[in-house]
Formats: sequence, structure tokens, C-alpha cells
Amino acid sequence: MTQAFSSTAMVLAAGFGMRMRPLTLTTPKPLQIIGGRTMLDHALDKLIKIGVKRVVINTFYLAEQIEAHVKSRRDIEIVISREEELLDTGGGIAKALPYFEGLPFFCLNADLPWLDGDTSSLTHMREAWKPEIMDALLLVMRTEKARGFPSTGDYAMENDGRLKRKNVPTPRPFVMISAQILKPDLFARPPAKVFSNNVIWDAAEARQRLYGIEHNGTCYHVGTPDDLRIANELLASGKGWGV
Repeated sequence: MTQAFSSTAMVLAAGFGMRMRPLTLTTPKPLQIIGGRTMLDHALDKLIKIGVKRVVINTFYLAEQIEAHVKSRRDIEIVISREEELLDTGGGIAKALPYFEGLPFFCLNADLPWLDGDTSSLTHMREAWKPEIMDALLLVMRTEKARGFPSTGDYAMENDGRLKRKNVPTPRPFVMISAQILKPDLFARPPAKVFSNNVIWDAAEARQRLYGIEHNGTCYHVGTPDDLRIANELLASGKGWGV
């Protein structure tokens, strides 16, 4: 990682995975297997590839399983941010804020796997980051190409990369698919102890400082047990997740 970024990233892994029941009654969603590896390990692998040295993982539901699993990783330093109550995505990041050294940092979901194209999408994000105009940069994908997502989409994207959804009717052409670069200042005055990253994104959009970059590979939003089965069958068949 360059000096422009924190050498510490975050992976969000605290949620219940309700739609994945009954699988998640005994195994947390980040530890479900995609292509022979847990979804959490896929996220960690991507961060290691771009030079991240330390990762904060927030835990809550079935926390002991996740914490025991990552002890086997010797290729990256792991810091556990155990939550006594579920803080949601924004609250979980705010709790971990001191680890990021006051620098922009990567944050990934532990339960939304994607496959890169010819080069790493995280590398593309790092190269596209412009702190003078951006407060947050989201990895997005065209809604019609993103497997497992609702057809409504999340955002429209301007030619310069700015994202917007306020007053934009659905279907919107892009979905956010897990990875983001965030400025720590966004969380310096959290609106509550428990809050969603949507609060942060909406505020950045209002300032016209929310940007996106298009993912150059494929993804599968594994939301249900059937999604997990189909995603693995496509990988095993060699067809992959392209649409």
C-alpha cells in the first residue's frame, strides 16, 4: 500500500445472514464455502494481493467461529473488533476507526464474493482514488450483469464517476458489490451508535463527493442457500458467473 492509504483495511463480518438460514443457524455466512474457500478468505486474499498488512474484522453473530477460523491465517495480521451489540455497517466501522491511522482505507463485505477480470478491481480503485474530490469510492457493477441482485439497482453513475440515487427512479443501472474506499473523517461524528453505511453514502452524495468505479469481472450476491448452490455449481462447471 502507498502512503496515501492506511495499511489496515476492514472486513465486515458481524451480520446474522438471515436469508441464508438454515445454513447460518450453525455456520456464519462469511464462513460459507464458495469455490473451495470461505467467503471471508476470498475477501482477505484480495486485500493481501494489493499489499494490505492488517485487517480489522468485526464480529458478533457466531463470533467465536469466525475468530477461531482466522487464527489459521499467517499471511496477514488480524484484529478482531468484537461487538457486544450488532452495530450495523456504519457503527462497526466507527468502532474500529482508531486502527486506520487517519488515512483512507479499504472496507469489504465478508459475504459478497466476486471474481476479478484481467486485473484486480481493488487495484483499479486505488488508482482511481482522488481524495481532493472524493469522500467515498464504491465498487459497482451493471445491474443486469450482477448475479443474485434485485433488478432495482442502487445507483446511477455520471460520466465523471459520481454516484447518485436520490430522485433517481428504479431500475438504476448499477449495484454496489462489496468494496469501498472511505475517508475516516466520514465516521468522526457518527450519527448514532448503531447506523448503516447508507447514512454515510447519502451524505457524501449530497456533497457530490460519492464516486463509483465499475467492476471488471463477475460477482454473485449469495443471499440464499439456493444462491450458494448455484454459485458453486457454475464455478465447478467452468461456466463462471458471467451473464
